[in-house]
Amino acid sequence: MSSTTTVTATKPNIGVYTNPAHDLWVESASPSLQEASNPSSLKEGEVTVAIKSTGICGSDVHFWHAGCIGPMIVTGEHILGHESAGTVLAVHPSVKHLKPGDRVAVEPTIPCATCEPCLTGRYNGCTNVLFRSTPPVPGLLRRYVTHPAAWCHKIGDMSFEDGAMLEPLSVALAGVQRAGITLGDPVLVCGAGPIGLVTLACVRAAGAHPVIITDIDQGRLDFAKKFSPGVETLLIQRGMTAEDVAAKVFELGEGVEPTVAMECTGVESSIASAIQAVKFGGKVFIIGVGKDEIKIPFMRLSTREVDLQFQYRYANTWPRAIRLLRGGVINLKSLVTHRYKLEDALGAFKTAADPKTGAIKVMIQSFDEGEAQ
Repeated sequence: MSSTTTVTATKPNIGVYTNPAHDLWVESASPSLQEASNPSSLKEGEVTVAIKSTGICGSDVHFWHAGCIGPMIVTGEHILGHESAGTVLAVHPSVKHLKPGDRVAVEPTIPCATCEPCLTGRYNGCTNVLFRSTPPVPGLLRRYVTHPAAWCHKIGDMSFEDGAMLEPLSVALAGVQRAGITLGDPVLVCGAGPIGLVTLACVRAAGAHPVIITDIDQGRLDFAKKFSPGVETLLIQRGMTAEDVAAKVFELGEGVEPTVAMECTGVESSIASAIQAVKFGGKVFIIGVGKDEIKIPFMRLSTREVDLQFQYRYANTWPRAIRLLRGGVINLKSLVTHRYKLEDALGAFKTAADPKTGAIKVMIQSFDEGEAQ
């Protein structure tokens, strides 16, 4: 690929940063993160992407507020963001499947391709993985990013916002696949945040019925009913025990206990309620991220032979996720409730972090509509 076909970068490469002091700011990327727009400056297998849309994930807010998620700790100035799509600006000559101008979604994982999980097709367990926005790997919330071409997926005429939504869709899709949900399965979804709602969409697309979704926020449950007509909702109120929740789930589920509970909060009480609610021989599949250690109702799991299963990110889901959106099997457009320019990212993060705003998915746009790279 000759440099004559390269699309020129026209704007400063600003990014969204946090640090151990929990500051949040927007500034030009450091010299080490100024991305190459000339093919001769790229390493083998790399492309440079002009990021158009990036969604704010709960983990981004958590890294800002708490400075860590388990052992993943912000130790210096750190760029956030891992839900992004954009346009290819430049490609290394070794890259044959992409060209400047291609619209792509950026899968934020960069596995080593040599460890056992990688070689067995489960690269989400890569022992040497670099994952965008997980410290110390800088994220995608900037205008230009250089990334391995193997992890940039063509999206054709799909909108950049839909392209950014492929990341949370991959999380939910991996969970629904591994949970083994099939036509007619009664399913409980715990949590009506972004991942819970995307999981709800996947569960419904898989043919589950009846489906019940829980949350502590009535506004989110009202949103869930509009987003997925036919779903039953259950407000979790203060003082409700796991047994109380299970009884309500049984009542809303037409007198049938769920075969599977998709737990999308990581909250101890919610996990306990899911364990209490599922049928004998059922499964509680935990997508949510929680504390390092929690209490679980061990004897309920034991005497009811309930399987407790966990998830870490995803593997081999992006092509499938693209087909689901392009084919109209799943539609996530209504989940984008707020939009901000990259320069206004502080406002975007404040909106995403405040439950009172009613935000589901906040999108940050690095370029104005129709603006060149």
